Order: sequence, then C-alpha cells, then structure tokens
Amino acid sequence: MGKKKFMSGVVATANAVKLADVDVIATYPIRPYTGVMSELTRMVADGELDAEILHAAGEHDQLAIAYGASAAGARTFVGSSGVGVTFAFEVYSPMSGARLPAQCMIADRTLDPPGDFGSEHTEALCCRDQAWIMGWAENPQEALDLSLLFYRIGEDPRVLLPQFACQDGYFVSHIPGEVDIPDPAQVKEFLPPYKNHHSLDPNKPQIIGAQIEPKMGPPLQYQRKMAVDAARKVIVEAHEDFGRIFGRKYDPWMEEYLTEDADAVFFIQGAHAATARAVARRMRDQGAKVGVVKLRTFRPFPSREVCDRLSRFKVVGIVNNDACFGISGGAGVLFSEVRTALYGLGDRVKTIGFVAGLGGEVISREELYSMGKVMLEAARTGVVEKDTYWLPFELSA
Repeated sequence: MGKKKFMSGVVATANAVKLADVDVIATYPIRPYTGVMSELTRMVADGELDAEILHAAGEHDQLAIAYGASAAGARTFVGSSGVGVTFAFEVYSPMSGARLPAQCMIADRTLDPPGDFGSEHTEALCCRDQAWIMGWAENPQEALDLSLLFYRIGEDPRVLLPQFACQDGYFVSHIPGEVDIPDPAQVKEFLPPYKNHHSLDPNKPQIIGAQIEPKMGPPLQYQRKMAVDAARKVIVEAHEDFGRIFGRKYDPWMEEYLTEDADAVFFIQGAHAATARAVARRMRDQGAKVGVVKLRTFRPFPSREVCDRLSRFKVVGIVNNDACFGISGGAGVLFSEVRTALYGLGDRVKTIGFVAGLGGEVISREELYSMGKVMLEAARTGVVEKDTYWLPFELSA
C-alpha cells in the first residue's frame, strides 16, 4: 500500500526519481528546478537513494553527463528551467538520435529578457521538435505519476526516447498538494529495470555519435520518426497498466470537464487548467454551456484524438502560456497545433487563440471569464471577430 503526504511538485518529482531507482543524477542549479536537485541530494546523503550525483559546470554539461550515463546503461535523471533548458539545446537531438531514454524534468520559467523568475511554457516548447516524449503535470500528484509513466514509455524497446516531464514553475513546483506515494513493490511491477542492449562496454568498443555521410542521415531520421510514432501505442498501454497497478486512471491524451453538451470549451495544458475548470463551473451556473479539455501529452501530439474530440464543439478557445513570435495564427504553439489537427473539419469548429499568463502572471478567473464571453459570442453568431488575443493587452478582464 502507498502512503499520502503533502508535498510540492519538486519534492514529488524527487520521490518519483527515488522510486524509479535511478542510477545517475546530473545537477546544476536554476530556480525553480533547484528544489528537485536539493531534495535528491538530501535523499542520497541520508542513504534513502543509492545513486551517483554528478554536479556539472552548467546545463549543457548536465545533459552531456546524462548522455554518457544513459549510453552506459544507467537510468538517468536531469532537470532544468528557463534559460538553463535552452543552454543545453545542443545535446537534446543527439540524445534522441542515439535512442537514449534519459529523463529531463522541466519546471517552467520564462526566458530572458525580461529575466524574471515567473513561469511560462516557452522554454519547454522551444524543444518540441527534438523527438523527446513531452507532457505537463497539473499538480504534485501528476508530477510524480508523469515521471514514472515517462520512464516506462521512453524505455520501452519499441520507443527508446528521452522524455521532458514538465510542470509549471511555482504553480506546481512549489505549491504543496496531497500526493499518494506508491509502494516500491508496485513501482517495480510497473517499471522494470532499464536495459540498454547496446551499452558502452570497454571490452566491446563501439562509436556513438560519429560523423556520417549525408546519405546516411535520412534513414536515421526516419527511424527516429518511427520511434515517435510507436510511442503512441506504448503511451496508451502504459497508462492502462498504470491504472491497473496504482488505481489512478489517467486518459493518456486529454481529460474533459463539463463537455457533455458544451458549445464552447477551453483547451489548455498544465496548472492553469484548474482555474479554467472553476470558471467553467461558474459559467455553467449562469447557464452558459462551457467546458474544459486539458491536454495531457504534448509529444507525440495526439492529432487524431484532438480532431475527434473537439469536432463536437462549436468553438474551441486555446489558452497558450508561451510566447511564439511570428507563428502562424499569431498565438502560441498550442494554438497552431490544434488548428492543424482540425484542418480537415474546415470552418465547422471555430478556433480562437489566447496568450495569457506570460512571465509567471496568474491566468486569473476574470481573464478566463473574458475569454469565455468571446467564445460564447462566436458560438452564438458563428463569427470569429479576431483570431487571437494577447491578455491583458487585447482583451480586458
């Protein structure tokens, strides 16, 4: 049997790393990720976790350590935030290209400038095309569970890809919630030991990451594409096993709230989904048919599932927590992904993009009410007056 404790998202992630019996942890501090590093260091010092901790000279070196450790057959953990995530950018593609299933936790933080400490998804979404499995936790419980799920998915022999287990900085990383910590025996059943069948071995020398001829590149890229595609089936299987073993059943792609007869829905990912549900509940009390669809897995993006589910609604308001300047549609990455998924439906489902909560600002209830009013007006008239709104500048609360 597991046990329940109140803990923050970073401590929940550290507990997941301990339960996963990780072998090598590479560290370099940057807020808000630092909380995970501190908790893991304490666990090792107190003898709770038998792992090698290597303190790097920077975020790039952190990932280089994870690269080598995973290639040597170790289950590996690393993490970062904000500019630390982008500083390590050079290493992400080689790790997925080498099919090394290390895990990087991202506690979201805005990029410079302006250099504040607030949370937004921009830094993580800059990495969306690196062939890593990616998704967001809404609360500390999901942070623990997502970490275990992603190790299981990434280490599956049909996948063998690294993972970004993301959580909103501060909103999840530093706000405590009740967490059901599973029994280690259950975790062993769900997450078998990592076996790299091509481990580096001094007795069997091999080259990893060698320079190749241009004609040798496309087959490797295609293999990586096939691995990402294969992850879709593995993600579903892993979530089914997770529910069976731990008793907590998650939809692998999206979770719906008050959508049965909704005319309009918020489409959102991460911690702000909780506020969106509260606003939808209040608007329902006022007679408005509003619901929420929360995206759980971002990469691979569930295009077919998004199209199937969102085709039921008149209007979808996509709430973006990232700054993506010049992107098609003028809002964020999520807006562009959803519009692409719905392309085959033509104009049947109206889409409106909202950019909100940048720099760590709270996406307030009042702002979500304003978005909801815009969505309902579009549902009533069938006309979208404006494709995207940046809050609070283009739509007042």
